[in-house]
Amino acid sequence: MENIDMNEQAVATLAAWDPFNIGNDNYDTETADVVAALQSIDDPSELAKVIQTVYEFSFEEWIPLEKCVDISYKLLAIKFKAKCII
Repeated sequence: MENIDMNEQAVATLAAWDPFNIGNDNYDTETADVVAALQSIDDPSELAKVIQTVYEFSFEEWIPLEKCVDISYKLLAIKFKAKCII
């Protein structure tokens, strides 16, 4: 899987997540920030903290870290599959 495919799958995963139930077309900026962070982060807890911070900054609403950890594992699974690390 190429980096472009990985990014597309990560974007689709984040869009489906919809943490604030406002529709999956309302997270473009946050999705871009998280996918950019995914490129350099391999630790689920670290990625979860980035996700939590990005969404909180944009929406001024806190997402429980556990929910961020769940999505970070899904994103890292996509990344590791793309990089043949699994």
